[in-house]
Amino acid sequence: MNPSTLIGILASILLLASVLLFTAESPASFVNLPGLAIVITGTLAATFISYPLREVVRVTRLVGIVFRRENTYARDDIKELVEMSRLWFQGNVQAVEEALEHTRNPFLRTGIQLVIANTKEQEIIDLLRWRIARLKAREHAEAQIFRTMATYAPAFGMIGTLVGLVNMLEVMEAGDVGVIGPRMAVALLTTFYGILLANLVFKPIAVKLERRTEERLIAMNMVLEGISLITKRRLPSFIEETLNSFMANFHDEINDPSVSRRDDDEAGQNA
Repeated sequence: MNPSTLIGILASILLLASVLLFTAESPASFVNLPGLAIVITGTLAATFISYPLREVVRVTRLVGIVFRRENTYARDDIKELVEMSRLWFQGNVQAVEEALEHTRNPFLRTGIQLVIANTKEQEIIDLLRWRIARLKAREHAEAQIFRTMATYAPAFGMIGTLVGLVNMLEVMEAGDVGVIGPRMAVALLTTFYGILLANLVFKPIAVKLERRTEERLIAMNMVLEGISLITKRRLPSFIEETLNSFMANFHDEINDPSVSRRDDDEAGQNA
């Protein structure tokens, strides 16, 4: 399971447990099934109205991505690109074709196949960039569905609150003042449910999907750069160093902290 998602789930459970146990006389006071049904049903209904059925069905399958760690196999792609560049540099086209049969990345496979077919570099880059743009647009649209749901949920929470307030006014007209407080609490719970679902479910899923897309785009641009270098017949060692730069995380190009700490320790000892 994705550790950050696990931490978020545990923290949210702890938060809700604290709210139920320490801020209310009875945990049952935060339970309002009709209000929850209004928020969930209304949000889903508005989502189905807003988007085609196939898109909504597809994104529901992506929820599992939030709970698992997805490996882009970028390191494996670098090794394969470097090895294929070495074979291509040696002119061993048959070995490159055999290596392609074991490549799990279809984007990489397409690029190398175009190189083998002696396609012009600019045409290869244009085609691969088009595939990158298509993936970015599709996955951005998938994340946008959850952002839309995060917008609908509080709105339907307000609708449930208005329904509860209407019922409360009817009670007031009947003169039963003692139930006004409980009816008001029930009315406000639907807004609570809407805000909770929007900010603890729908928006986090959207952000998670957007981060996944960013990682996939980095990996695809890395492959694109490697294929471009192969078409230029650059040395495999240069290609490897260039591709590894795509995988560097938060690397400080100006100052190496480990060297700074070592110099400070030496200065302290000399003093």
